[in-house]
Amino acid sequence: QVQLVESGGGSEQAGGSLRLSCAASEYTRSIYCIGWYRQAPGKEREGVATIDSDGSVTYADSVKGRFTISQDNAKNNLYLQMNSLKPEDTAMYYCAAVLGSWCYGQVPLESAMDYWGKGTLVSISS
Repeated sequence: QVQLVESGGGSEQAGGSLRLSCAASEYTRSIYCIGWYRQAPGKEREGVATIDSDGSVTYADSVKGRFTISQDNAKNNLYLQMNSLKPEDTAMYYCAAVLGSWCYGQVPLESAMDYWGKGTLVSISS
């Protein structure tokens, strides 16, 4: 069982930056895919960025060049650095993971992820 706890959300103006963190309980599987998803009001949840256990990263087109996903050496913390924020980035952001599977060079559908945090809210004003 993997516990995921997000933090770092808040309110920011367009053009600003925020850094989200996800604290993950220790997991020892050698292969995993972990990442960030978001759900805007009235919309379906969508993938934002994922990272493999081998360090391969994938981004949704809407955030490429603005967001950076990373994890610490102990691989118990996941981060999402969000720059040049836009009002359309407003959403609840979730950390999600699947063990024993790669991301395979894409942001997996949410149905492929087995573990989810409760989310952290990001609100961007124009």
